[in-house]
Amino acid sequence: MTATTATFDEAVRARLQAPNIWYVGTVFADGAPQVSPMWVDLEGEGELTFNTSVGRVKEENLRRDPRVYLSHADATDPFDRVQISGVVSRFVEGEEAHDRMDRLARKYLGSDFEWIMPGEQRVAVIVRPVKVRHIVGVERFRPGGPTPAV
Repeated sequence: MTATTATFDEAVRARLQAPNIWYVGTVFADGAPQVSPMWVDLEGEGELTFNTSVGRVKEENLRRDPRVYLSHADATDPFDRVQISGVVSRFVEGEEAHDRMDRLARKYLGSDFEWIMPGEQRVAVIVRPVKVRHIVGVERFRPGGPTPAV
């Protein structure tokens, strides 16, 4: 991945601030994708965050390979979608990770997170976006691809 950081326009920022479900993709050691529906939020002005637990597949995949991919489609128009490629900039653990999980639960459910299992250790994942795409309608072909008939 390059060192560049992408920014969120207002439409993407609004989607990240709303209680939308995002599909978060990580990479298994064999290169296969792993995708989970997740609660996601903005982290400051330029990053995003989601929460998982120590020992979960996402956490293990991201510690080995920090690349992450997020996708969201509008509920009323699935062809209005946002795709974000990024890299993990840091992991937050301990009590702060549990507090962040409560904050996400309040955003999505209106109450604290009540499903912590005994011994579970939460991990907040902070992601720096590298590429942000907001696509509405059918995606265009890349240059050199088919062209519409005249």
